[in-house]
Amino acid sequence: MTKTVDLISPIDGSVYLTREVLTRDAAFAAAKRAKAAQADWAARPVSERIALVRKAGEIIGQQTDRMATELAHQMGRPVCYGGEYGGFNERLTYMADVAEESLAPMQIEDSDAFRRLIKRSPWGTVLVIAPWNYPYMTAINTVAPALIAGNTVILKHAGQTLAVGDHLAEAFHAAGVPEDVFQNLVLDHDTTSALLSERAVDFVNFTGSVGGGQAIERAAAGTFIPVSTELGGKDPGYVRADANLDAAVDTLLDGAMFNAGQCCCGIERIYVHESLFDQFVEKAVAWVNAQKLGNPLDPDTTMGPMANVLFAKEVRAQIEEALADGAKAHIDTMPADDGGAYLTPQILTNVTHKMRVMRDESFGPVVGIMPVKDDEEAIALMNDSQFGLTASIWSADTATAEAIGDRIETGTVFLNRCDYLDPALCWTGCKDTGRGQGLSKLAYQALTRPKSYHLKKA
Repeated sequence: MTKTVDLISPIDGSVYLTREVLTRDAAFAAAKRAKAAQADWAARPVSERIALVRKAGEIIGQQTDRMATELAHQMGRPVCYGGEYGGFNERLTYMADVAEESLAPMQIEDSDAFRRLIKRSPWGTVLVIAPWNYPYMTAINTVAPALIAGNTVILKHAGQTLAVGDHLAEAFHAAGVPEDVFQNLVLDHDTTSALLSERAVDFVNFTGSVGGGQAIERAAAGTFIPVSTELGGKDPGYVRADANLDAAVDTLLDGAMFNAGQCCCGIERIYVHESLFDQFVEKAVAWVNAQKLGNPLDPDTTMGPMANVLFAKEVRAQIEEALADGAKAHIDTMPADDGGAYLTPQILTNVTHKMRVMRDESFGPVVGIMPVKDDEEAIALMNDSQFGLTASIWSADTATAEAIGDRIETGTVFLNRCDYLDPALCWTGCKDTGRGQGLSKLAYQALTRPKSYHLKKA
């Protein structure tokens, strides 16, 4: 019997689309085609691969209305934000711009006696398992450099954003990337694990939950397939006494609430110097109360539903547990809150690290705010987490902020900004956030292997 997956729209709970799941045999056949196509693809000049990837990006850029509307239906992001093309294009363009330099051989010697150098060789077939929360941008982080580096790519997109995989495949194929070089497959967990455990692919990039990352590592165990993971976070913001208060409130609250809080590097906990705490909370409450929760297809809506009722249920549970343990909620229930996917954004004070809302990943529109007396207390609290993706510091003192950043267990340190992926900087994490090297020139090192040449001339 054919297995299918239904994409349930958070707008109204209806089935937005249905896709057939590939059988195990069909999935392995697709992987075999990808392997067969890889040598010819890698033999093409890197300039040609770059041009084709750029062309695919241009095609997506001509269809941003489709992107925005489909995202609203699939995962609830309001159409007023216009989709993800800005970040998508920024990342694709940067990775294309630095490709030839990043992939160039490292020459050690070229004398009358020897030619010695290190080249970068593609792994082969790269499996990209992309998440639903930023489905275009997270996918392109690996898809673009993997293809440019000479790998073939299999994309397995999240069940909540299946149409994104369709859209990307259409664009890359229309640009001229061969169908076997870039494949978008609908796979279940068992088949995905089998592709890894039986070494049908050569590299895997996974963005998702800690549990999902652990499953990927177990499936690849003993195969020596490189595993790159980005498993979310509990990202802190720290507002020092010398911070620009208005800028800190506006940016940190946007970092906490944008996309209904469903951001891997979204702000989930905020520590404010005690001298600014009351003002910060007052301004933060006003910021959240100015948001409009509603149907994401309404151009006036600034916050749509969470992508799935189950996700909203977890956030509500964390909030309710915190309130029962003495936390204070500052936002009254909004009219559009239906007890399901539509969830009132919330600010909590009187919180502690004994509460799950300050410890576990919430991945929703809630943030706890705590006062701190100094840098030492803030650093201790920021490091009191199983995750380490990003941390945001707010201060007029760049040198001190950098010194604080040196002591934070995290992958990225921000000063006076947050919730942003700079394509020139390595996207990475530590602790339960996982390990990997996304974006920047380092991504090309991760998506290729070094191959040494020691050539003695006759």
